Amino acid sequence: MSWKDNVYFVLVETKESGNIGAASRAIKNMGFTKLVLINPADLTDEAYCMAWRSKDIIEKAEIYSNLDFALKDKSLVTGTTRRRGSKRGAIVDIKEGVKRIYDVAQNNKVAILFGREDKGLFNEEVERCGYLMTIPTSNAQPSLNLSQAVLLTAYELMRCEELKDYHIERQFYVDQSELNKLYERLYQVLKKIGYISENRDIENRLINNFRHFFGRTGLTFWELKLLHGLCTHIEESLTQNHQYKIDLEKIL
Repeated sequence: MSWKDNVYFVLVETKESGNIGAASRAIKNMGFTKLVLINPADLTDEAYCMAWRSKDIIEKAEIYSNLDFALKDKSLVTGTTRRRGSKRGAIVDIKEGVKRIYDVAQNNKVAILFGREDKGLFNEEVERCGYLMTIPTSNAQPSLNLSQAVLLTAYELMRCEELKDYHIERQFYVDQSELNKLYERLYQVLKKIGYISENRDIENRLINNFRHFFGRTGLTFWELKLLHGLCTHIEESLTQNHQYKIDLEKIL
């Protein structure tokens, strides 16, 4: 099995059927095969026409109504964006971003999200990404067509194998379903120790920071076990201290 089989190009609510076909052709041009569609437009003849000699990519595409279903078994989730801003988390150049994808994809599934033609990825979708990648363009026309963005991303990723001059430490990483359990555990522990305020916006921002922090590099199973063990130790310490205070009150 090739590492390329672990790379999933995820198109979120694509509105133009032709863009799905063109993206399919772009994926196959660079030797990739996995296409995922989230609430896509109807696949018309235009899609198959634009997917010249790449109809098999469309026919084998995974189609979901919900992004969560598509990401649950992925160890790393990245996205593409033109827009910048503090709420969009870590943003890196495409050449740097694909290096991490190439590394993780050796043994783990990776999802690359591409947003809507007119609005891109929504904030809640950006929050699912460990980091975002951007493709430098001219200020005179900064917006790329969806299939162009897919092609350039696939190209840069393919080139990683040709240009590699570093040792890859092969690791297995936990998927999004396990990471979500960890985020919930961390949230509950931080709430118990009083670190989290009653401000819901701050709570959400903290959890999103965890998503970006751990999602940027992925977590190994050993690291996941270590963090859960830390949470358990904190919870046990809190219980013991509470019991100690109760016993002390009885004595006094």
